[in-house]
Amino acid sequence: MFLHVKNLMLAGAVALAAVACTQEKKTGYTIQGEVKDVTTGTVYLKCYQDGAFVDVDSAAVENGKFMFEGTVTEPMAYGLTTVKENRRPLVFFLGNEQIQAKMDEMNKKLDLTGASVNEVYAQNEKLVGEEGYDIDSLVTAHPASPVSAYLFMRNFATRMDYDGVKAIRDKFDASLDTTVYVKQIDDLLGRLVNLRVGATAPDFTLNDPDGKPVSLSSLRGKYVLVDFWASWCPDCRKENPNIVAAYKKYKDKNFTVLGVSFDRKKEPWVAAIEKDGLTWTHVSDLQGWNTPVADLYVIKWIPKNYLINPEGVILASGLEGEALDAKLAEVLK
Repeated sequence: MFLHVKNLMLAGAVALAAVACTQEKKTGYTIQGEVKDVTTGTVYLKCYQDGAFVDVDSAAVENGKFMFEGTVTEPMAYGLTTVKENRRPLVFFLGNEQIQAKMDEMNKKLDLTGASVNEVYAQNEKLVGEEGYDIDSLVTAHPASPVSAYLFMRNFATRMDYDGVKAIRDKFDASLDTTVYVKQIDDLLGRLVNLRVGATAPDFTLNDPDGKPVSLSSLRGKYVLVDFWASWCPDCRKENPNIVAAYKKYKDKNFTVLGVSFDRKKEPWVAAIEKDGLTWTHVSDLQGWNTPVADLYVIKWIPKNYLINPEGVILASGLEGEALDAKLAEVLK
């Protein structure tokens, strides 16, 4: 799958994260740190909110050492870096604990002692990016850990449908109900409910490459795979041959595809259509991730698709590879 850099926390949860990230200069946590190969300068403490790390505090480095003090309202994902503009700091989970930190930015390492709330994160941070990682097992094993909610929300939830997200959400302990990351999951569910299997697919109208408006509803009467993709998305391009094969196999059985591109320029979009042999209808407003359709269909991750029946009702979503062929074989038998 391809994760766009703009992705992940939902806009409706920004205020929640902003409150939780507020720092207060009083007893709570202490971070006593050392920076490898740095004797003077500044260390920035950042908090993850709205899909990015934002500055919440800074500390001077003297003889390679620094210190932060403050209070967090709940444990959340934070980062340390010596570069203010760094969007990928050394990430850890910060609670109100007495922590010793050793930073090695060159090798992207952060060693912590005293940070018990960070243990689940440290054990799973590198694993979540591996194919086949079982987020369900993590939540089952640590239902009361905010780390489980964070990793689920940031890496998995926006790729799943309502039922998949709901199944994981139901496993979280009630003690997390008012925390930032679980509230973000609940916000996502509130938006996905209109995209459940059995719901009518939201209609939209975008222009094809020739500037002609095409609406989803104009394809009523056919089974339609609404495919969200982009020419710049490597995993989308990797998946395209599977969609081409499905289209060739089922196009004479009342099936078609509507490609919705998140491109920003016409030329690479059209070139990719031709190169990949995507001989179905394509539309885009060339606004990239800013297209209203991304919000309408809660698209934070591409490729993503929805299979819709002739009446415009959603039958399935997130069909890739063999799963797409199997579902089409089932409904078009």
